[in-house]
Amino acid sequence: MSDPNLIVSGLSQAISVEGHKIRIEIYKLENSEGWSLEAVDSEGTSTVWDDLFETDQAAWDEAMKAVKEEGLSAFSDKGKVLPFRKK
Repeated sequence: MSDPNLIVSGLSQAISVEGHKIRIEIYKLENSEGWSLEAVDSEGTSTVWDDLFETDQAAWDEAMKAVKEEGLSAFSDKGKVLPFRKK
């Protein structure tokens, strides 16, 4: 069985927030019901929303809501680092 394809929304794009470039990525696995939302800053730090969105437009709307309400802090490191388990 092959791995499912990754579907990237046409709404994915780079935006400027407070003078900093942020890449908004909206994607899902084929046959998946929900869309994932991820924001990647210029240093490669990734912020991924926990919840899936019914449509890619709903994910985009949530990203824009975060920008409007929180600005750049919506995408900053808030100290949530999950270490990998050691084998």
